[in-house]
Amino acid sequence: MSQEMEFKNIVAQYSKVKPEEMTGEMRFREDLGFTSLDFMSFLGELEDTFDIELDENEVTKITTLEEALKLLEELQ
Repeated sequence: MSQEMEFKNIVAQYSKVKPEEMTGEMRFREDLGFTSLDFMSFLGELEDTFDIELDENEVTKITTLEEALKLLEELQ
């Protein structure tokens, strides 16, 4: 499974949007319905799944799937 698909599968656990319907422009809160708690749980799951450590200052700037994927790619 590609990194992007694995990422989208994790997102889908917190959203009603199916992975195949997700686009990079989708916003976590507005389009995917994430709450603040959902987003923090999601970030923790990303760290565990991809064995990365997210910088608190960086994650506060993330609003879209594309931004999160880009950061994930930079950290790997």
